[in-house]
Amino acid sequence: MVQKEIRKKTQVYGTVATLSAIVLVALIYTFGAAPLIFNANASPIKTFSSYEELKDFLLTNTQGYSYYGGGPLDSKVFGGRAVVDTLAPNAPGSGSEQSHSTTNIQVAGVDEADIVKTDGAYLYVIANNSAYILDADPQNAKVLAKIAFNNTYLAGMFLSQDGTKLAVIGSQYNVYYYGGGIVEPYGYGYYSDDVKTFINVYDISNKANPVLARNFTMSGSYFNSRMIGNYVYAVVSQPAYLINEAVTLPKVYYEAKATEIAASEIYYTDVVDNYFGFTTFVGLNIANDAQEPTNMTIMTGGASNMYVSLNDIYVTYPSSDGGTSIYRIHINESAMTFEAQGKVHGYVLNQYSMDEYNGYFRLATNSFDYNSISGIATQQNNVYVLNMNLTIVGELKNLATGENLHSARFMGDKCYLVTFVKTDPLFVIDLSQPNDPKKLGELHIPGYSDYLHPYDETHLIGVGKEAVEAEQDDFAWYQGLKLSLFDVSNVNAPIQMSNYTIGDRGTDSPVLSDPKAFLFDKSRNLLVIPVSLHLIDKTVVPPGPDAYGTFVWQGVYVFDITLTGGFAMRGNVTQMDNAEALLADPYSWSWREDNHWINRALYIGNTLYTVSNARVQLNSIDNFALIAKIDLN
Repeated sequence: MVQKEIRKKTQVYGTVATLSAIVLVALIYTFGAAPLIFNANASPIKTFSSYEELKDFLLTNTQGYSYYGGGPLDSKVFGGRAVVDTLAPNAPGSGSEQSHSTTNIQVAGVDEADIVKTDGAYLYVIANNSAYILDADPQNAKVLAKIAFNNTYLAGMFLSQDGTKLAVIGSQYNVYYYGGGIVEPYGYGYYSDDVKTFINVYDISNKANPVLARNFTMSGSYFNSRMIGNYVYAVVSQPAYLINEAVTLPKVYYEAKATEIAASEIYYTDVVDNYFGFTTFVGLNIANDAQEPTNMTIMTGGASNMYVSLNDIYVTYPSSDGGTSIYRIHINESAMTFEAQGKVHGYVLNQYSMDEYNGYFRLATNSFDYNSISGIATQQNNVYVLNMNLTIVGELKNLATGENLHSARFMGDKCYLVTFVKTDPLFVIDLSQPNDPKKLGELHIPGYSDYLHPYDETHLIGVGKEAVEAEQDDFAWYQGLKLSLFDVSNVNAPIQMSNYTIGDRGTDSPVLSDPKAFLFDKSRNLLVIPVSLHLIDKTVVPPGPDAYGTFVWQGVYVFDITLTGGFAMRGNVTQMDNAEALLADPYSWSWREDNHWINRALYIGNTLYTVSNARVQLNSIDNFALIAKIDLN
């Protein structure tokens, strides 16, 4: 029985650190209680004078549960280390670079870690808890080397500008079980928060024989990272708990030495929250093995989102009072400086809800304002403009009352927001006067966009879901995957130029939650979207808008996209070897084949490469003819 769709998308705010063998940390939010008026002045930035002062701060300022009184657990520790498996000694590869796609990033010049990178001649892929180096030559495509890891979560990779260094970032965890020893796979166990985040830098001058050049490790879980030039900036989060009357301080492991970060080196501001953590910022030049890394630690709330410009790192933290704290760290190569802390009302959706432009930091938030008299919580959407001291200088509040914020994109002096409850309002916000943001225009259409991507300066691509308004009540039934092309050249009257719906209710794409799966190249009119396709057999029973389709296919849809023609389907590619059988019998799909789900697509020259955990597949970008399959064992 299909349940009635909930009118509002569930939003849970709070911060809880949990470990499992696959997912190391889950960050969630808790709803705020009442509208707040935030002090426009940032709290003073300072460091603790001693370990005792740090401990007293946690006792005094933590509203929730921050004390763990349990004793040590008997345990079996499973350590992890990287092992290089050379598969093709002396294999030089093609070495010839061609035009190629790159990682879908938010800010030009600020690279983002991803599970796939390419330099136009080689592919670097994370799959199966391993990092692979592949020769991308269509005539000789193969795995050259495999770097295997144990007990790790691999977050992503960066490639140095000259292509001779590969940085692999991940978290390594130790698993502790009750009673000592190894328990049965389905027995009861305890996963500790004893996690370390590492940056392994490999010399890949010889692609077939990567050599570990150096390692930097921090206690705590990986949160996020960026790379500017050859400098990798990683952010690591560690809970700040009192355990048996003691606080475990962050540790740095470098060149076989472990160094505890002293309390007197940890920054903080006078805030009260129900959770605190140590957030450590690391700067590492991956091209220069002789240059020592730098690090800086701040005691903050629970990390939620990060935005990085060419000069600054902004990290946001949701608090239990309904607001979001913002920290700005200035970066200049390896130098990092804690510059400012501020706060706004509401919660930030993701990194695309934030932006730095012309000396101002802008962000969009979604808030729930509770009226203690009526007992009703009202959902609101807001846009804030802050100066470099993170003081609010302009705001536009109470947009789309009662609606969810689904996506945001800042482009120059404009902000574009998509909210949704029954239809999709696309708002155009003018930020040309930082102290006076204004709503210019809005467009109401069925469905919504969960991701907005610039096509050019006056056009946007939206990826989300089609929707059908319910005949009763204030909600809508989402349907298939929807692509939209918006013309925002007339800021007072934006229009949807073109749209394309894929499949029926249940059809999905990783792009909706991970924009790095989005491949767009305007110069080639190329758009590639991974899709899991669900279809309804409309010849059997005429379905209602609440009916789910049956899964029938997974792969990538490839489009031509132009302003004159909109979305024109060119073809599709799948790694499902039994795709035809599945179409005939949708229940023939096996969980064992989930490894063939494509999660990334890229191109080099006229070859389209699709990547799953099972293989890298090469198809012609012109006619989609199969060129090669490279198994990732």
